[in-house]
Amino acid sequence: MQTVSAAPMPIPGHIDPVPIPRAKSPRSDGKTDLIGLSKEGIRAALLEGGMELKQAKLRAKQLWHWIYNRGATDFSHMTDIAKAQHPWLAERFVIGRPDVVEAQVSNDGTRKWLLRSPDGQDYEMVFIPDADRGTLCVSSQVGCTLNCRFCHTGTMRLVRNLTAGEIVGQVMLARDSLGEWPSQPEGRMLTNIVMMGMGEPLYNFDEVKSGLQIVMDGDGLALSKRRITLSTSGVVPMMARAGEEIGVNLAVSLHAVTKDVRDEIVPLNKKYGIEELLQACADYPGANNARRITFEYVMLKDKNDSDADAHELVRLLKKYKLPAKVNLIPFNPWPGAAYECSTPERIRSFSNIVFEGGISAPVRTPRGRDIDAACGQLKTAAEKKSRAQMDREAEEKMAALG
Repeated sequence: MQTVSAAPMPIPGHIDPVPIPRAKSPRSDGKTDLIGLSKEGIRAALLEGGMELKQAKLRAKQLWHWIYNRGATDFSHMTDIAKAQHPWLAERFVIGRPDVVEAQVSNDGTRKWLLRSPDGQDYEMVFIPDADRGTLCVSSQVGCTLNCRFCHTGTMRLVRNLTAGEIVGQVMLARDSLGEWPSQPEGRMLTNIVMMGMGEPLYNFDEVKSGLQIVMDGDGLALSKRRITLSTSGVVPMMARAGEEIGVNLAVSLHAVTKDVRDEIVPLNKKYGIEELLQACADYPGANNARRITFEYVMLKDKNDSDADAHELVRLLKKYKLPAKVNLIPFNPWPGAAYECSTPERIRSFSNIVFEGGISAPVRTPRGRDIDAACGQLKTAAEKKSRAQMDREAEEKMAALG
């Protein structure tokens, strides 16, 4: 019997993110960047460069250690590799970092970097220091396709997925900035990673998986999977794979408890509804009381912040017997936003109801607002220009060309 596959449903947003791997753009200098390559990938690159097999196995192990454990960016610093081989490596390979267009530091110590890829695409990462931890917020895409209406990043068009190297490169650059080489399990400032920057990680599954596997490798960056959280807006079909193949903590951008409201502010809900999403959370591999699922809930005035909403949130989480924690996020305003932040009193009331229902519901303290580094504010500088400003610049360029 012949079967006919159904046409894929469109994803809400500007572009349907078809999950087909794209060929990586080659560097203009013809060299291969080793950042983002697995141990096997480094060995394969050495073999392709002409190194014989036995030596490639040894050199790949040495290079891995120097790159991911020691943070080296120059082959000449690799003291256990023969000096005569340094030029051969330098001719064929680089150990890259993202280009830093701008680095900002907030009044509260939060750091934000605007980064640029070799093909001229901009993306951002944020480091949030606390007394007991330091969290790096990592981007997975240039832009975003989901159009969540409260999120500034969601107003950007999706340009492309970031590669595993660009994902790992954010962690490497943060380590450089914090002076945290060589890698060590204790005493470091960068203790946690959240895949909560620009983009939807589960629409870039393969590259996110490859990048995080490098970050979690005990011989390299050595960050425990218990210290890594992947956030999704609710890409239900990919959630089980994330639990099984990556195994990190899960955060879900819930933000509403009724279909009408979530359809409005998280358009992906029209494809994967609340009940389907919560069932996928209940089925998430490894979730238990020691590793609770975090539900992100941005507080929007008169939209999702009533006492009735709070009671419904408790009911839903209990219905699916979810080991849950709810992060209540005061809305971070941005120019042109259609919403306002709930009042502090309303947020407190909401939090108290959820706590009384037996579910932890702390209110997240906004960080980095003064440099647009807070939750939902990430948007590259190029995208922040007004249409009138971009039109003026285009006219000026045309005039300059005669």
